[in-house]
This record gives sequence, C-alpha cells and structure tokens, in this order.
Amino acid sequence: MAPRATVPGVEARNGKVTGPSLIPALHAIQSEHGWLPREELVSLARQRRRPLYEIEGLVSFYPHFRTEPPTAVTVGACHDLTCWLRGSQQRIEALRERYGEQADVELTEVSCLGRCDIAPAVAVDEQPAPADDTDSLVAAARSGTLAPAAPTPSGRTQPWPNDPYGDGEPRYRVLRALLAGSLSPRGVISTLVDSGLRGMGGAGFPTGKKWGLVADQPAGVKYAICNADESEPGTFKDRQIMADQAHLVLEGLLIGMVCTGAEQGWVFIRHEYGPESAVLDAEIEALRAEGLIGDDAAGSGLTLQVEIFTSPGGYILGEETALLECMEGHRGEPRNKPPFPGVYGLWGRPTLMNSVETLADVPVIVERGADWWTAQGIGDSVGWKFFAVSGQVTHPGMYCVPMGTTARALLDEAGGMTGGAALQAIQPGGASSNFLGPEQLDVALDFATLADAGSMLGSGALVAVAEGTDLLAAATNVLRFFRDESCGKCVPCRVGSTKAHTLLTDALHTQTPANGGLDAAGTARITELEEVMRKTSICGLGQVALGPVVSVLGMDRGGAVARPQPRASQDADPHQQGEHEQG
Repeated sequence: MAPRATVPGVEARNGKVTGPSLIPALHAIQSEHGWLPREELVSLARQRRRPLYEIEGLVSFYPHFRTEPPTAVTVGACHDLTCWLRGSQQRIEALRERYGEQADVELTEVSCLGRCDIAPAVAVDEQPAPADDTDSLVAAARSGTLAPAAPTPSGRTQPWPNDPYGDGEPRYRVLRALLAGSLSPRGVISTLVDSGLRGMGGAGFPTGKKWGLVADQPAGVKYAICNADESEPGTFKDRQIMADQAHLVLEGLLIGMVCTGAEQGWVFIRHEYGPESAVLDAEIEALRAEGLIGDDAAGSGLTLQVEIFTSPGGYILGEETALLECMEGHRGEPRNKPPFPGVYGLWGRPTLMNSVETLADVPVIVERGADWWTAQGIGDSVGWKFFAVSGQVTHPGMYCVPMGTTARALLDEAGGMTGGAALQAIQPGGASSNFLGPEQLDVALDFATLADAGSMLGSGALVAVAEGTDLLAAATNVLRFFRDESCGKCVPCRVGSTKAHTLLTDALHTQTPANGGLDAAGTARITELEEVMRKTSICGLGQVALGPVVSVLGMDRGGAVARPQPRASQDADPHQQGEHEQG
C-alpha cells in the first residue's frame, strides 16, 4: 500500500505503510499464551514486515500487554477515587497480607475498572467483581472453574426512557426505514440538528452538525466509530447502556454510517468490558443473520459492516485522535490538530465518531421527532441524560433523568448519602470535573449551568464525597490517575502532573491540623502548574488534570469557588475540541 500522506498537523510516519493494525494480532498472541513471548513478536514482525522495535514500542505503551508470563492467578485491585472512597486502600492492604507470600497469586493495583457501582472492585484473571468476592474467585481460578463474568444487572424491568421499542416489538425500525428509502439521510441529520442532541461523552458538540460535516466530505471511503473506551474514574454508564441497550447503540452507529456514507464501522471498547463486549458480539451476529448488516444490507444495495475493536488499555485512548492512532497500530498519542477526524480520520479518511450514549439516543429521536426530545428536558434543557452515580451514596448505579435535573434530585434518587452522612462535595461530571460544595446541589445538571457553576457535565458521572473525607487527599487521588494515564507525548502534561502529585503527596504526608496541608508557596506552585498545563497541553487530559485539585484548594468550608473548567467552548467546531469523547 502507498505510504500515508503527509498532512499538516499529522506527524509523518517515515514511510510506514498503513496496513492491518498490529493490535488485534497482539491480542490474539496474548490470548493464546497469556503473555507476549519474544519469539512470537519476532515471528509477527517477519509476517507483517514491520521492524521489531516498532512492535516492542507498541507493547511497552499499552498496559494490557504482558512481556512476562503471568502467575497462575492475577488479581487487579482498583485504587481510584470511587473505590478509594469506599475503602479500597484497606482492602488492598488486607489482600497483600493474604496473598503477598503466595507465589501463585499476582496482586497489582490498577486504574479504574469501570465497576464503580460495585466499588471497591477487583478483577480476578480479568473477571470483574466486588472486592468481597476476591477469595472465592481466586479459589475458582486455582481450580480452573472460574466462569466468565456476566454484565452487572441494572435491575430495571422496563425499557429505559430513550428506548422506542417496547417488549416484543420489532427493533431497528429506524434503520429499516432508512435502508428502505422511506427516511432520507438528510432528513435524519436535520432531525438531529433540530433536536439539540449533543455529544454525551464530554465534548458536548451538536451531533447533527457533526454528522453533517462528515456527510459533506467528498464521496469515497469513510468510517464510523462508536467510542466505548469509557475509562474515567466514576464513569460506568456506557458499560451499562451497552449491556441493556446494545440494540440502540448499534442501530445509532448503523444510522450514522448510512447518513454519512460509511461502509465500515467499529465499536472501540476497553478490554475490561469483556462481558459487555460479548453482548455486542451476540447482537452483531443477530444483525448479520437477519441481513441488516453485510454487503447488501436489507436489500438496499448498501454495504454495512460492523466489528468490535478491543482496546489494549489506556485512558488516553478516549481522546479521539489517540484512539485513531491505536486503531492504525501506533502508540495511542493524540495528534496535533487540525486536521480533524471528520475530515482526516482513520487511515486518512473522513471518520464519524460518537460516544455510546450519543448513538443510543439517535433511534428514539428520529422515530419520535425533535419536538418530543426537546420536551423531555427540564426548563431550557433538552432530552434525557444517563448518569453514573457512585461514591459514598446508598445506591450506586446508573440513573436516567431529564436533562436539567438538579444534583440534589439525582442524589436523592440514589438514596442519598450512605448512613445519612452529610455531603461534603460532589464531582458532577467524572474525575476530570471540578468539585462543587453542598450549597451548589441545586445546580441543574446541564452543559451551561455546570460550566457557570465552575465545573462541567463531562462524562456524566456524579461522585459524592461524605463529610469527614480528606478532600485534598481525594483530589490527589484523582491527580494520580491523570499522572499515571498521561501518554507522555507533551512535556506540560508529563512533567507537570508528576511535579504536582509530588508536591501534594509530600504535603499530605506532613500535614497536621495546624497547617492544613499545603502552605501558601505550595498552593501558588500548584496554581501555576495548573495554568501552564491548561494552556499548553495537547489534549484534554493535561488541560483538566489539575482542575479538581485547584477547585479543592479554592474551597472554603462551604463549597467550591466558581472556576470555569478549562475546556474548549461547547459551541465551537467539534474538531476544535480535543477533550475525551468517552461515553
């Protein structure tokens, strides 16, 4: 194949060909052997005619790949915010005491597993579970009887409000109408524009406008991707949507493909979501058997193919251009922009990318109309919104409420604080959102209102922190996540997050009731680092990494200082937005 074209803003590949990605091949080797033996990597390099150093560079970048044989049983214990709030550190210490001397068990602390609703969470031989189940799962793994985990049940008996299909009703009605010609692609895009649907993975850009941009690109090869790389602490709603509504996620993706002219689509899903990936696999096979995907989808003459691409790990892959780099078989580092994915995306072709929740909302909007969708919100807000609610709440889980619902009402729906504790703070939009205090609980959960309050809607993940928790320690826990997950490409993020974490950790270790932690000089240094990272980091990870910390440092006893989140304007061109589109 011809070398990848050099485009301004896209790093040259030094003549590397754009052949099949190496990532699935590495997954296959590790699946067979449990790790990546060097001889297998040498063989892969010869088969693909790729230099061995390039393959080793991939392996060293992605945390899921192993270069040494695993022990008989692996236990990964999450140490990020929600699990930390629910006692993960004590659980990890107990697990170390129990298994630390046992040679057949490998215990490691890991980043968020996306199971915040069952926190503190673990993964035994990559099967997720509550930490309380660790001993029984280790015993099963030792005996060879460990069964694959099933998706966490939502407990809901009726369709969610965004599902137009009742029990027993035929699904994919919108897709069938589109393929039959009774709906036009331009009409669908127009409906999405009128509905006001915005990206629900963090970017918040108008969905219809994004689809129109890709549809308007010259005819030729185009791609579509569902970004299911939901990896931010506190965030798990996309996981539950895929388990409960795989049909809507895939229908939304397929509608997007027809409307933009893409023939190939993927669901890019994190490897920790094995149970949900199995649900999607089964739904894709059912679609293929029914003839709704294939070389002649429903007799329309259109080719529609959908596959699952399993992430090799790393929060940075939620950033759309880093995701594209991964799919092309490179290290998942964000690209400089422009050009943007809608114009120059996967393998240099126009690429539509939306989050799980965004795509799942498309069928009901097209079927019931833009007016119906806009009427579902509260006040000036439009539509329904899924939230993951976790932390020190009575009933952690996924909730679907009208957009514009207050944080107080959402917390009440989750049963309030555990044991009736007083609330100290919330993160309304996941780990990257600024903390808000209890006097701000009546803020409406929507893009503009949360920005005005000094935080953001973000990934749709409300994390509640009870009174008595060391809030600076909680913010430092969040910063550790961003430090560990930085891809390292840009200096401000790589160095700044490390320096800030060291400063905060030292302060926490030396603080007393008298000094309260950071002194004035330390606070000034953190504030300076936050400004530098926000203004100079390539992507959203570095731009927001210190925001939660600064919001805590600016809190009085009552709550957070209203500080706008360092994000691109929600009304900007979608391609101007470098933040994570994670769900």
